[in-house]
Amino acid sequence: MHTKTMTDPIEKTILSHKKNRPTIIIGGLISVILFTYLTATYGWRQGALLLVGLIAGISLYHAAFGFTAAWREVVLTGRSAGLRAQMVMLGITVLIFTPLIGLGEFGGIDLRGNVAPLNLAVIFGAFFFGIGMQLGGACASGTLFTAGGGNARMLVTLAAFICGSVIGTWHWSQWQDAPGYEAVVLSKNFGIIPAILISLVLFALVWVAAAWNERRHHNSIKSYWKTEIGQSWLRGPWPVIIGALVLAGVNIATLLIAGRPWGVTSAFALWGAKFVGLINIDVTAWEYWQRPSSLESLNQSILANVTSVMNIGIMLGALSAASLAGKFAPSFKLPWRSLLAAVIGGLMLGYGARLAYGCNIGAYFSGISSTSMHGWLWFVAAFLGNILGTRLRPYFGMQ
Repeated sequence: MHTKTMTDPIEKTILSHKKNRPTIIIGGLISVILFTYLTATYGWRQGALLLVGLIAGISLYHAAFGFTAAWREVVLTGRSAGLRAQMVMLGITVLIFTPLIGLGEFGGIDLRGNVAPLNLAVIFGAFFFGIGMQLGGACASGTLFTAGGGNARMLVTLAAFICGSVIGTWHWSQWQDAPGYEAVVLSKNFGIIPAILISLVLFALVWVAAAWNERRHHNSIKSYWKTEIGQSWLRGPWPVIIGALVLAGVNIATLLIAGRPWGVTSAFALWGAKFVGLINIDVTAWEYWQRPSSLESLNQSILANVTSVMNIGIMLGALSAASLAGKFAPSFKLPWRSLLAAVIGGLMLGYGARLAYGCNIGAYFSGISSTSMHGWLWFVAAFLGNILGTRLRPYFGMQ
């Protein structure tokens, strides 16, 4: 009996891996075919960006690196390993981003940061997004990697996310005159070295405050290097700090290859706009889509769009990671209250991201890494939204 008990988990793991073999093969074939097509049709950069997305998806899944759960832990328990890991991620990225963006060009590619004004649109949009994170169950990158990893509920969140993004582009012009101030970029106002130093001080303050709060609640702080027993680099789980370090590399690679930082949600707006175009809704009449870059994306294949290709890569990477871990097992038996929260949360995520010039990746991660102060404004407003969203979760049967 004792031997049987000991081998049951091993047998279960072997069976899971056997069941996931088809998804491993399918995910691998799609990735290879898509990489080949992108490289041949659009050039090496699109193929490289798919690979960067694949790496992001694998690391997000294996490290379970999400912004939503990390912030909820701070609110509910005071545990802050995820938030502190984010500060490390931001610190590394700022150190590389700031001088590169200051150069303005590298390897023949023009470089720019993610910069936006400080106004009420950012505040309201980020606050909506923060509530949506907790009701929808994930942030922008989290929605992609959990959906790709086989979470059926997150497919609902993703669909609502796309719908909310389209509505956000419809209302976009109405928020452009929101009260506020012009963009404040530390590297432009103070220079490269001072901007880096100011940013590092701010990251350190958040890190120390989070650690102090955790120690106050638990008399200790949880290391972001620790993980579960039985950790495997191929099958996971990875320490959360590894996810943070890989994502810093992902954003730096994106800047060098695409010429601008990592983003996620603009692709959702594009996907939604192309879909509503099929039902004879002319989005080109909306001011958001009259901008040259947006109109160009709308008229091209989504495979020509940098953000879309990276998003597809994230989902394929998460699919591969979940399959290799033997954890790809979608369940479609979902409580109606949880589904309702997914729809409401997804709509708020999409709408909020368009108002706030981005999401947790485009505005928070890439904005702060570009030394644009709108990223910090986004962080504060979104965190407050997360507090409210966390309090609302029990009404939808969510922990």
